[in-house]
Amino acid sequence: MHGSDIMEAMTTYLDTPGHTYRSLSDEDLGLVHALQINGRASFKEIADVLGVSDQTAARRWARLRSAGKLRVLGLTDPLRLGDSVWLVRVRCAPDAALSLGKAMARRTDTTWVNLGSGGTEISCQVRTRGPGPEESPLLQKLPRTPEVVDVSAHCSLHVFFGQDLGPINKRGPLTAEQVAALAPPDTPDRATDATPPVTLDESDRQLLDLLARDGRAATGDLAAAIGLSPSTVRRRITELRSAGALYFDVEYHPDIFRQHFRAALWLEIDPSRLAEAGAALAAHPEVAYATATTGTANLYASIDVATAQHFYRYLTESVATLPGLRHTATAPIHRTLKGPGPYLPTTA
Repeated sequence: MHGSDIMEAMTTYLDTPGHTYRSLSDEDLGLVHALQINGRASFKEIADVLGVSDQTAARRWARLRSAGKLRVLGLTDPLRLGDSVWLVRVRCAPDAALSLGKAMARRTDTTWVNLGSGGTEISCQVRTRGPGPEESPLLQKLPRTPEVVDVSAHCSLHVFFGQDLGPINKRGPLTAEQVAALAPPDTPDRATDATPPVTLDESDRQLLDLLARDGRAATGDLAAAIGLSPSTVRRRITELRSAGALYFDVEYHPDIFRQHFRAALWLEIDPSRLAEAGAALAAHPEVAYATATTGTANLYASIDVATAQHFYRYLTESVATLPGLRHTATAPIHRTLKGPGPYLPTTA
């Protein structure tokens, strides 16, 4: 072998992996921010706010969607339908985490399936049709799975930030005036414990299932699939949004997440300061999701920052000053196998 051949074959510890990640351009971010505010906004409404033509807005969306970078999903608030959400952590053998995580991601009762802790832990959210974990076949089955070492499940009690709100709501390029112009008129009031759950009929369930696959599906296509008139479908979407049962969220391709440092943050807060701490945590730009939970660690957050060094500063400067803080625990998130919707993308 000649010297030149040796040099061509050599790699160094500073080499960059050859994978080309999907990313969002600056012009993409304006459109994504608009869709996060109102996932059903027309291209004309979006174009008027962004200062571009209808055709330009539609073309940008078609490019992002065809490239698999993102999609808009119509999702349901579990609380408004009488359901519960469980934050589940599964410790398992390292060689089993990926295959088990993918199997969990294929289930329609799971969302936000992630691999963390060096590939030995799976975290996800599991939705149950009732108040207790006994309603979930998955939570009953996991402890009996040979590859599983340990399972913990804690119920989400109160979402401080998430669902129809994402990090781009805090860091996006749109001004307050642009956000106000796009905000849907049927934004619901926050439900309370005394608010009765929304009752769905069969056509509602079909409609919500279709929107969970494509939140921007045309009204005419939805009406044809369900067997209703377009005006009825349009009216029912408005009613479900107004009742807080339906909201719209943007799902990103996992490549976009991989360019950031992400971690799960579990906090033990004095119960008398939990509401105050949760509201303060929700306002942090680094927080993508925050909820109060059952358990000793009674406040959970998903953190999205640029680097590990940024995460260190966040822990020592912002988290350390939260009211009532007793204890913190963190776990890096290495890979997202499933995002906020019940269905995986058809191209996954």
